[in-house]
Amino acid sequence: MVLPSFLTLAILSLLPHSRASSDHVLINRHNDHHHRRASNTTELAKRQSAQLGEYDFFVPGLAVPIVSTVAINNKVYFMDKKYDPGNTTGTYELDPSLVGAGPWMNAWNPLQVQDEIFCSANIILPDKAGRILNIGGWSDAALFGIRLFTPGGAGENINWQEDENAVELQRPRWYPTAMILANGSVLIMGGEDTNSGNEQPNLEVLPRAPGGDTTVYLQFLADTYPFNLYPFLVVLPSKNVLTIYYNQACILDQNSFAVISQLPNVPGPAAGNFDGGRTYPYSGATVIMPQHAPFTDPLEVLVCGGATSEQVGLETCVSIQPEVPGAQWVVEQMPSTRVMSCMVALPDGTFLILNGANLGVSGFASASDPNLVPVLYDPTLPVGQRMRELASTTIARLYHSEAELLPDGRVIVSGSDPQDPRYPQEYRHETFSPPYLFSGQIRPAFQVGENQWAYGQMYAVKVKSPSMANIVISLTGAASSTHGNSMGSRTLFPSFYCVGFACIITAPPNSGVCPPGWYLLFVLNGPVPSKGVWVRIGGDPAQLGNWPPGGSFTLPGV
Repeated sequence: MVLPSFLTLAILSLLPHSRASSDHVLINRHNDHHHRRASNTTELAKRQSAQLGEYDFFVPGLAVPIVSTVAINNKVYFMDKKYDPGNTTGTYELDPSLVGAGPWMNAWNPLQVQDEIFCSANIILPDKAGRILNIGGWSDAALFGIRLFTPGGAGENINWQEDENAVELQRPRWYPTAMILANGSVLIMGGEDTNSGNEQPNLEVLPRAPGGDTTVYLQFLADTYPFNLYPFLVVLPSKNVLTIYYNQACILDQNSFAVISQLPNVPGPAAGNFDGGRTYPYSGATVIMPQHAPFTDPLEVLVCGGATSEQVGLETCVSIQPEVPGAQWVVEQMPSTRVMSCMVALPDGTFLILNGANLGVSGFASASDPNLVPVLYDPTLPVGQRMRELASTTIARLYHSEAELLPDGRVIVSGSDPQDPRYPQEYRHETFSPPYLFSGQIRPAFQVGENQWAYGQMYAVKVKSPSMANIVISLTGAASSTHGNSMGSRTLFPSFYCVGFACIITAPPNSGVCPPGWYLLFVLNGPVPSKGVWVRIGGDPAQLGNWPPGGSFTLPGV
């Protein structure tokens, strides 16, 4: 035990002088040893965090989120099942800036949504307000639902807006995917028509074109049902659309959505072994590999995790350059098996793979053996050396768990609702701080003069950093996370040059490289990122700011 200094002096004053002198030396030696040991422990923890990152408890929650979205006001929006006990609203707003500033409840703002949004799709629109679009859901009118939320300022209580008489989907959709196309409109693909098990092997586009039924039938979804829910969607540099479903992939024409290229089947446990799949219910996760100026290299897509037909998590990541003639999938081994993966694009161009289980598939009480150890994927390293394990959590994050990048460079990790007595519903939220936050480098800061960017134009930022020699600039797309599908995720490294502390950034060249939307702009000092600032790139070419019609919606305009 180390004595407080005032108590040490009091004890010494009661001792004979000669003995006090010798004991004082012994106590000082003990204190020195304690401080050295504490200092060594602190240094060891710092070194470990610099290598492994760190999980921290963040805040208690009011619901178990199924959808997680970081909006352009830097608040986090969660959506949950309304029928869960104690959850009567279905949606909540979390203000991270208020966490730790007072009672934890002050950071939460309950919102309202009309329908049961269980297993819906979610994206951030490229309109001026960065509205959040939620579509589909579970049962009855919710299946056709089109819901919009406008992120507000401090203390605002703005609810989701919906009017089925003014606008609704053409097909009922449960487990669909949504994506912003290169032309700025919204692509909705797949799903099923509630728990009756009837698939929706088709797509539709919002805003809906005038006329009758404008859905497009997709034979490949009909052929692979029910292993293709929440299909993965990617806008390619050609502006055509890549979709990955079950253990297959194809490229669709950007206008007609006809299949123009069938890719090789997606490997599963190993190269040449196609057992199992990557989309719900086998549930891996996908990201677009970082794109670098001048953006002439082929785009590459990465898919990690999934499950075999025997319901064993896959131990592989696979990648492909879909627009390269004759492209084949590259298979890499992960450190462990993982199904129900989440994958988060980080501002330094790496990816965090986390959550999920080693065994099972998506669904209630359908998985076991939680995978508690996240993996960092670094695409700058040689194939076969790109993955390493990071600091583990103690919280099982199984079915209905999510992860999203915060503007401060941390990742908020939420949820787990397996409806399994072995694994309780998880209301606690964690943050994971990647290793770059422990690099020892000073975090840079910057100011951006204009946050509305046109393709190919130049924009100035004023940087505050101890060194400009190691400056890197990145953009990460606004995304919504659900069921391992991070809708909107994309990482770009634009060209820039600096004179002193002023840097000029050239925006990405077109909507094939960078679909219209909101992006977090980061300045990095070596490995450590600044706090992100939102910029909108490409405007609102589909005029979503004037959609949908009807007096029930607040329209921000174009």
